[in-house]
Amino acid sequence: MSAPDLRRFWVRLAQTAGLVAFGLLAFFDFAASTADERSFAALVLLLVPMGLAVATVPLWLPVHRSGSRRLPVAALALATASLTVTAGVVLVSEGGDLLPARTWGLAESAGLIGVVFVVSRWGAARLAPWAAAAAGLAVAAMPLRVGTENLLVIFGLLQVLAAAGAAGVGLYLRIMAAGRERAIALVRAEQHAEFARDLHDFIAHHVTGIVVQAQGARFVAEQDPRRVIVALEQIERAGAETMASMRRMVGILRNPDAPPDAPLAPLAGVTELEPLLTGFNGAANAPARLHIDGDLNGLPVEVSTSAYRVVMEGLTNTRQHAPNARSVDVAVRRTPNWLLVRVADDGASPRTAPARGHGFGLIGLTERVRALGGTITAGPGVAGGWVLDAAFPLQAAVAR
Repeated sequence: MSAPDLRRFWVRLAQTAGLVAFGLLAFFDFAASTADERSFAALVLLLVPMGLAVATVPLWLPVHRSGSRRLPVAALALATASLTVTAGVVLVSEGGDLLPARTWGLAESAGLIGVVFVVSRWGAARLAPWAAAAAGLAVAAMPLRVGTENLLVIFGLLQVLAAAGAAGVGLYLRIMAAGRERAIALVRAEQHAEFARDLHDFIAHHVTGIVVQAQGARFVAEQDPRRVIVALEQIERAGAETMASMRRMVGILRNPDAPPDAPLAPLAGVTELEPLLTGFNGAANAPARLHIDGDLNGLPVEVSTSAYRVVMEGLTNTRQHAPNARSVDVAVRRTPNWLLVRVADDGASPRTAPARGHGFGLIGLTERVRALGGTITAGPGVAGGWVLDAAFPLQAAVAR
């Protein structure tokens, strides 16, 4: 089961458990109510809290988008309705026209506490505190529907503590999610900066070659005109390849207002995989074997460097998350239209061990591969272990 599928499973399980618990509380409210009294007031005392309880379900049950404005607005309306009902019940009860209930509405209390959690977690930042405070106040006042004895006041305080705990958990998860989003944004920015450095090195390499060829053509023009034609063809090919790379990468470069680039590093491509595996074998228990199918020379530089980084990420993943792996296979295959890269190990898979975490390195790598029109997947292999697959289109790279 992949990580997204696992998350969906836990979300569905939590939703089911929440609905079951809510249903049990609603049944208890119904059984402990004064609905057996034939008065209209007693019927209202049963149906109104039940209606408010049901109204909380669309708020706390679904998974909301972060920064939702509708969520806190709906929570404010629901809290206001609950407080209005509580005030009405208290006023009517003091007049002696309403029989006291045996429960104030536990399902409604639980629903509002759930609303406090989801508002604190996903509500818009400006409205969420007010909505959470209003829902907490409604939860605190709810036991007053039954009476004003000391025990009921204590129950109100306990419900306030539960609402505060729900708000704290929601706020904690909100902060954690915001931190992760900032970290992902930083990884993407660093990836774009890396593209900028790659593009700089690539253009510098080809432009230097063009200049050298142009200078040589000028000197041999008088002696051997045919060699000038060959030089011009080479200049044309180098210029076309450089322009194609610029079109592919310029749209994904970092913000032009960002600070200057870090010192440039030399490019590493698939032709340098053997030294990479040699270094890995010197520090890892599992020997890594390289399998190459096809000619890897002449690949677009951005494709070659990205494929190299796929292998690097796969080996890093094996070293960090599969110390029990006995072997690692790195396969690079070139077809007329694709460059296919696979890194597979035989370490423990999620079938027998906890799933390997997808760190920020894989997020940045995904950005790089998709920017080139390729695909990348990571997950358990059919025969166990872990497999990282990437595919880079070559025809698209030439056509752009």
